Amino acid sequence: GLVVLPFSTYVWEHGEKMKEYGKRISMMFACRSFLDYGIPVAGSTDNPCGPVEPLLGLQSMVTRKSKDGEILGAEQKISIEEAIKIYTLGSAYASFEENVKGSIEVGKLADFVVLSNDPTRVSPDSIRAIDVEKTIVGGKIVYERCN
Repeated sequence: GLVVLPFSTYVWEHGEKMKEYGKRISMMFACRSFLDYGIPVAGSTDNPCGPVEPLLGLQSMVTRKSKDGEILGAEQKISIEEAIKIYTLGSAYASFEENVKGSIEVGKLADFVVLSNDPTRVSPDSIRAIDVEKTIVGGKIVYERCN
């Protein structure tokens, strides 16, 4: 089946360019529409055309704000919970690995991050500022932030 991998940071990174598309902005990187129609969505970037920052990707999908703070295609905003699901379960589904990763469950790989703050409890405009405290892959700490 179909899985959509929108360039999650595009609105933030290339918002000025998007303005050239006028009314069509509402159809670009249309996560809200994809989810509403039941189309699977996975989190991604288009490196090197944009930043590889998952937290910025979450923030961009939730706020639809460009670097200059302008909201572009507001009707395509999604909730932070939906954005997290896109980056976790959605990405695992896109790589045919939803049975082994994408959620924290008994029997699945122990791959996850520990964040300095809860993205569901901060202002959507500050999601990007959350620090990654630890990264655990296969149950082992592979990154730990120095204080």
